[in-house]
Amino acid sequence: MRLPQLRHRLRDLGAAPCHEGRVLRAWVQGRSLDTRRRRAEDFLPLAVRNALPGLFDELHGLARVHSEHPGEDGSARLLVELADGQTVESVLLPRDGVCVSTQVGCAVGCVFCMTGRAGLLRQLSSAEIVAQVVLARSCRAVKKVVFMGMGEPAHNLDNVLEAIELLGVEGGIGHKNLVFSTVGDRRVFERLPQSTVKPALALSLHTTDADLRRRLLPRAPDIAPAELVELGEAYARRTGYPIQVQWTLLEGINDSEAELDGIVRLLAGKYAVMNLIPYNSVEGIDGNDFRRPSWERAAAMARSLHRRGVLAKLRHSAGQDVEGGCGQLRARALGVELKGPGSSAFPRKIERA
Repeated sequence: MRLPQLRHRLRDLGAAPCHEGRVLRAWVQGRSLDTRRRRAEDFLPLAVRNALPGLFDELHGLARVHSEHPGEDGSARLLVELADGQTVESVLLPRDGVCVSTQVGCAVGCVFCMTGRAGLLRQLSSAEIVAQVVLARSCRAVKKVVFMGMGEPAHNLDNVLEAIELLGVEGGIGHKNLVFSTVGDRRVFERLPQSTVKPALALSLHTTDADLRRRLLPRAPDIAPAELVELGEAYARRTGYPIQVQWTLLEGINDSEAELDGIVRLLAGKYAVMNLIPYNSVEGIDGNDFRRPSWERAAAMARSLHRRGVLAKLRHSAGQDVEGGCGQLRARALGVELKGPGSSAFPRKIERA
């Protein structure tokens, strides 16, 4: 179900825009259809009222908790079952946030990520994306939604933008608290400025070396890091929200002094925040090709960037103790074996040029 289809169904039942808005707010915010001033039965058309129990059952069936894995940091990773039996992952984040998925699988194939190992299986509809937020709100308060779960949002752009518009208009979430994450796609920089709700933007950069980036993100659009930052900052200045640069720290790969110099060249003086995120370990390849640097090294990198004019934040990887890396819970549930060095899923060695 896509959100425009849901709206059309309500209109076919005789709902006016005000009725439609009330029904959507009740679903997305978990509110009662009744208000202090007016009961639903005195306001909604009879056909709408009669159809709502079945419609809400259908909406609640879009995303259900298959399993929940609480973390020691206050996060909780949810394996979410969709109506067709496919599963995706959502993460309840500390401080009232949720990270949602936009695809079942992913086509980008980042070599350090489990999600893309099976490729792209299907897109999530806009209603399925919103349903993850509704599910999260049934567990705790949600004031921020980040589109950083399974999948590349730019590859499912229509559905993601539909979800963002509903969450920003009817969902009661501040626009800067809707964070669209992408590896970089020119369509994003064309479409986001035209949207009614303009979310904050996060760029998954991971390196300033164009050749290394091609190896780490083999099927991402071939846009040079400097151009990506330029495009992202132009959008950030237009919206008034700084661009968030995501950098998964991989020991011996993108934690060098040369990379620090490159970050300073790209970001010093820019309207941007660098988020350094230590790699979330994956059993079977951790200790071989991909490792997180020590916390001391990561902290030293953040301090060095601060001294050189780059706003840098060292992030704790949410859910590190509960298989927090995207795709791991789904792989466990499907009984997928994590392949080690030399496999078709992960190259034997990734080195700097």
